[in-house]
Amino acid sequence: MNNTDMLILFLITLFGTIFFTWYIKRILLKARISDNPIVSEHRHKSGTPTMGGIAFLFTISLVIALYYQNTPVLLVSFIMLAGGVVGLVDDLIGLKVKEVQKIVVNISNEVITLGRLDVEPNEEVRVATPKAKSEVNDLLKEGKVEVVGEVPIKTEPEELEKIICQIVLGLFFALTGIVTTLGGFQLGILAIPVVIIAILGSINSVNLIDGMDGLAAGIVGIASIACCVYGYLFGPATIIPPFLLLSGLCLGFLVFNKHPALIFMGDTGSFVLGTGYAAAVLVCDIPYFGVLALGVPIISVVVSLLHRANIIKLPVEPLHHTLNHYGMSETKIVLSYWGITLLLCIIGILAKMYIF
Repeated sequence: MNNTDMLILFLITLFGTIFFTWYIKRILLKARISDNPIVSEHRHKSGTPTMGGIAFLFTISLVIALYYQNTPVLLVSFIMLAGGVVGLVDDLIGLKVKEVQKIVVNISNEVITLGRLDVEPNEEVRVATPKAKSEVNDLLKEGKVEVVGEVPIKTEPEELEKIICQIVLGLFFALTGIVTTLGGFQLGILAIPVVIIAILGSINSVNLIDGMDGLAAGIVGIASIACCVYGYLFGPATIIPPFLLLSGLCLGFLVFNKHPALIFMGDTGSFVLGTGYAAAVLVCDIPYFGVLALGVPIISVVVSLLHRANIIKLPVEPLHHTLNHYGMSETKIVLSYWGITLLLCIIGILAKMYIF
């Protein structure tokens, strides 16, 4: 593709995403398919349409129809489409409410323990774990907490079911045979586990970071644009088109997803971006820079895993919600995460220029 063709690809993706997101938002509002945040600091967002990632599926379908002869773009588009379908199924399952959980506030003058949490005076928490549910009635009787609200909890597939679906996605992509080398190494049969691990890691990193206005789309957008710059500076030029596709999706969605968000992408969107980013990095064979550019979500996943293994203790998961819990505004968190992502990308490009 020459520069003009790449510009056209970007513009089609950008404006296609803007149009389809606007259209999907209208449909979701009419259908009353909206978010109901379980984090107390975000309950003001209740009623905002979710599943906006469906717009990505329409845009990608358009790109496939127009660029079916471009192998890198076609492969990345197909795996993104497959990832989006898996995320869509997850979102559709989530439309069914599994249970309604209480939200309580500590009305005593002392720190109390509820489940695994230490609750400060006047702090609100959700009664989520079996341990917390068994303790909350005693605290209510003692007058230490009172119920201030309830939040519906959506039905979600079991973690094992999600992982199996993601493994199938990775296996599907690996069996295309497009990934044979990575980072200067011939993979051979190892291509299958490497691709599966990359798909799993990228999907879960983007999915976990998708919890604040513009956070996931902004980070993946910055990382994708940086990968385009990397391809322009160091070649080959075939690196650029798949990441232009991702950049257009992210920037187009940010028109409606920036603070204050008018729509959320849901698992449909995060699966599209996570699958697409991993696929683009693998097809373009830029694993070191690709991982560095997505460093912020990867670190967030590591922190959450340490929390779940009881090695560290977070008042709320993931890390960006913890920062919000301790008083850092959502806008500052998002801008900080964007800034760190940009810094990592600049470091990676400078390192390639002057060290490697």
